[in-house]
Amino acid sequence: MYLILLSVFVPILMGILLLVRKEYADRRRLLAVTGVGFALTGIFAAAALTTAYGTSFTLFYLTETLPIVFAVDEMSVLFSCIVLIVLICAGVFSFAYMKHETKEKRYYGFYLIVFGVLNALCFAGNLLTFYLFFEMLTLTSMPLVLHNGSHEAIMAGLKYLFFSMCGAYMALFGVFLISQNCSTLTFTAGGVLSGAAASHTGILLIAAFGMIVGFGVKAGMFPLHAWLPTAHPVAPAPASAVLSAVIVKAGVLAIIRTVYYIFGTDFLRGTWVQTAWLILTLITVFMGSMLAYREPVLKKRLAYSTVSQLSYILFGLATMGAEAVTGSLLHVLAHGLIKTALFLCAGAIIYTTGKTRVDELRGIGKEMPLTLWCYTIASLGLIGIPPTGGFVSKWHLAVGSLADALPVFRWLGPAVLLVSALLTAGYLLPLTVQGFLPGADYDYGQCRKREPSPLMTVPITVVTVLSVLLGLFPAQLTDWLMRLADRII
Repeated sequence: MYLILLSVFVPILMGILLLVRKEYADRRRLLAVTGVGFALTGIFAAAALTTAYGTSFTLFYLTETLPIVFAVDEMSVLFSCIVLIVLICAGVFSFAYMKHETKEKRYYGFYLIVFGVLNALCFAGNLLTFYLFFEMLTLTSMPLVLHNGSHEAIMAGLKYLFFSMCGAYMALFGVFLISQNCSTLTFTAGGVLSGAAASHTGILLIAAFGMIVGFGVKAGMFPLHAWLPTAHPVAPAPASAVLSAVIVKAGVLAIIRTVYYIFGTDFLRGTWVQTAWLILTLITVFMGSMLAYREPVLKKRLAYSTVSQLSYILFGLATMGAEAVTGSLLHVLAHGLIKTALFLCAGAIIYTTGKTRVDELRGIGKEMPLTLWCYTIASLGLIGIPPTGGFVSKWHLAVGSLADALPVFRWLGPAVLLVSALLTAGYLLPLTVQGFLPGADYDYGQCRKREPSPLMTVPITVVTVLSVLLGLFPAQLTDWLMRLADRII
């Protein structure tokens, strides 16, 4: 119990301490405290996953019937692992990257607070607890988006706030309705709707769709996806990595908890809600890939890519079949690692060269070979080329969709995923080709090696290697996720 609370509130309190205490304006002291915060949070969260697994406890009651509950289950383990890996790797990367940014104290303060809030979402034991911290995540992560204080950054931050709040209030409508038709809001595999809910099927289906669309805002699902490509380019690169790899996954986790732990698949399968959800995910997959293909700015291209790739996950969840759901859960991990690597590579390039557009980076592989090799390997994973983790997750998504009995979608889904994979190759690999093979007219005499510091290259290498290991040795993890999928469907 105490380990869960420590993993949540220690980073939040340390972040607040950095924000309010003036003595942490000294960079060496600031980084030391931040590093200790990362280490303690990682230790407490890892210990909670191993010692508190399968347990739950009530922290306090808002009212007689509304408890704040924390618990550790299989879904907590999955999402907490990716939170720990991404937040720590991106945090270490930022120790070097943020040298050229101002207001580091504010950045690290909110970064630690976001770390704690994300842990709280992973360990939330009921819908009320999850919703409270989901709202808090928007408020605490917005300063990371508008960090540089430019007009563009402020407008992007406000757009992020507006979209996220609108989505959250759509979801809140569903929470109100569910509370009237359930004896509990505690997350339970298979759902918690009571028999009396059958007489309110129509309004509950509307509530379910509103919650899927509302929580889907955070996951960048069409039609409320526009905040994501606006926010990523203006945020510092390590913050973009966290946004793309983890914060958007809060929307995915919210939908999983709503569909599989509150409503239940028996209630939603075969309804108009499932059909509409499938349509929205496939639109998002194709649209995000097309927009990324047309985008010349590297970070914005990766942001559109996130829009597309997150809906791979949502498509698998929307099929409500064990194989496809397994692929979705695998893609949560694979995408988190890959997109962290890609955004950190983009940050290293921007930090070293000051260039932001893909067409400006011809020959960058001659100057930063390690960085571009990591970018290339991660790109192959996002396309779905073996032996990366992205191939394994997309294989299960495609096979699960083909095996499903859903009319039209059983073949339309894999077709859209294949087209999206081709587009992904089209917008990611040109940088690799032009970077390593700049052509005969390239001035090789002016080329010099200038890899960034180990504080940047080591985190990039770690997440890249992990994305490959996920593809090389997926058996045990896949079996565990398959059992989890069978349990919640």
